[in-house]
Amino acid sequence: MFYYLATTLTRLQKRAIFVILDILMIPLALFAALLLNGSTEVQLSLLTNLVPLMGAMAVLGTGVSIYLSIPRIKLNAYETRGIIRTALHGTALGIIGAVVNMLFTPSIPGEVFFIFSLFYLVASASWRIALRQFLLNYVYRKGQRRMRVLVYGAGRTGQQLVAALRTDDAILPVVFVDDNPTLQTNVVAGLQVHAPSQIKELITRLAIDRVVLAMPSLPQARQSRIALDLRELGCEVHALPSFAELVGQGEMSKQVTPVSLDDLLGRNRLETELPGVSHAYSDRRILITGAGGSIGSELCRQLIACRPHCIVLLDHSELALYNIEKEMRDLAGDLTLVPVLGSICDDDTVRQVLTKYKIDVVLHAAAYKHLPLVECNAIAGLRNNVIGTKVIADAARDVGVERFILVSSDKAVRPTNVMGASKRLAELVVQDLATRSANTRFSMVRFGNVLGSSGSVIPLFEEQIGRGGPVTLTHGSVTRYFMTIAEAARLVLLAGSFARGGDVFVLDMGDPVPIHKLARQMIEGAGHTVRDAAHPDGEIEIMITGLRPGEKLHEELLISPDMLTTPHNKILRAQESYLSEIEMANAMKDLRRAIDSLDEDAAKAVIARWVERSADEDRIEDAQIS
Repeated sequence: MFYYLATTLTRLQKRAIFVILDILMIPLALFAALLLNGSTEVQLSLLTNLVPLMGAMAVLGTGVSIYLSIPRIKLNAYETRGIIRTALHGTALGIIGAVVNMLFTPSIPGEVFFIFSLFYLVASASWRIALRQFLLNYVYRKGQRRMRVLVYGAGRTGQQLVAALRTDDAILPVVFVDDNPTLQTNVVAGLQVHAPSQIKELITRLAIDRVVLAMPSLPQARQSRIALDLRELGCEVHALPSFAELVGQGEMSKQVTPVSLDDLLGRNRLETELPGVSHAYSDRRILITGAGGSIGSELCRQLIACRPHCIVLLDHSELALYNIEKEMRDLAGDLTLVPVLGSICDDDTVRQVLTKYKIDVVLHAAAYKHLPLVECNAIAGLRNNVIGTKVIADAARDVGVERFILVSSDKAVRPTNVMGASKRLAELVVQDLATRSANTRFSMVRFGNVLGSSGSVIPLFEEQIGRGGPVTLTHGSVTRYFMTIAEAARLVLLAGSFARGGDVFVLDMGDPVPIHKLARQMIEGAGHTVRDAAHPDGEIEIMITGLRPGEKLHEELLISPDMLTTPHNKILRAQESYLSEIEMANAMKDLRRAIDSLDEDAAKAVIARWVERSADEDRIEDAQIS
């Protein structure tokens, strides 16, 4: 019944009820004030004579209440400012009563109205608070499962967060944790503050679902360290910026696209569905090539939880290697880290690293991946992506590495560009070695665009929206598969644990996402409107620039439709053909000759001969011309 009334009454009806309850508090408060004032004898005749006074106070007091907008204050928003308005209302009623009392007999002592004002404040505020607690706990939220949150940080941001969450029907702040010893054991914003050493026990005892780091002033490395420790306890962790940073000063915050990742992906994220892989990498010596890149750096972070013996970070970019090595030093504790500045094309360096550090697992993420750049620099792209893969894969087989996992791309499937062809040739190199390796298990993992990686479409759209547009799109019908960096890294690690030799692993990524739809979502998510023929007054235009050389309309993940299952239902094993040993040797010989002579036409002839071309390429080229 209470739920029915609370959900069916109109806002006007609820305000009328609030006014009536406030009016009922007037005789109650006046009667209490008379009792508390010892100089006045309370008799029935006195109370009868006071009816006109109470009527006048009720009428005039209702006007004051409406003027102060007290009936408009929602119960779940009735806090300090609401109590201040109620105090002003009570004071006004006391003054009204004292003035009107002078016109009536018998006269009531002036101090009675002072007591009345105080009692009215207590009574009026109390019924609101009590009604709010009753409705929230026994009507609206009855039987509802609320997310239980531990707030790490009892400072200003943490207190503001708790105050905001108290009115939320889906989230319940349960407890504070703070590093400051002076706050521990105290109660802040109604919640007990505990020491960080008690987190594990608190998560278990209080059934915590999520931990929110509310310490925006803490260095990023320290926040990452805390988040890593908490994730190992099996609890979801989120970091919260300060509320001042959320609002921003001057220009809008850089985060201009508050669109959920599930919307961008076109499916639910799989981080929580993909199983752990600690057993496959525990106490292993691991080499990560391209360790400073988007995928390589995430592989480094996820491997920390696997407790490997050591991680060797190989990258030819000094800045990228410096950044990931510095971050890992802060996160990894006593884990052995070895930064190596070098190229995967340098056979001597690669073999020395594999031998010196007795590498067990190679995660090969190093590659040039930006399609237009590789298209303009075909020789450099083929040297790095194909010859580099051949160098490190040969060395891994020769020194007896246990497992070698190549990070590939959906652009390797029937490619129409040099970058995709270079990744397909790299796959063929690994597939060839897999047929002739007795000790090393070679495998590949293939996925689509990674959200947030360098050069991906999301940061580009964010930048364009941030400066007011236009948002550039190469073709109105372009679609792409998307996944998160965390999904991509976990898939690579799982591929290594599932590998039997020569495998091509593919993630079930759902349906491809139309990029035009993605652009529209991001523009509207940033609070803007799209300007087009139907809406000429819109704020940001989506401009079609034409397909870039070698760009596909639709990417694919499979060359052959034949698929095998794996221990996880979201990960599939593709069955694909590959070149024979003689064919592979001829292809590599011709490619090396073209690269050494810087003959781009000869290099593209090797691609045309040995890499299966997309049947849609001619249609795509026609689309570019038109």
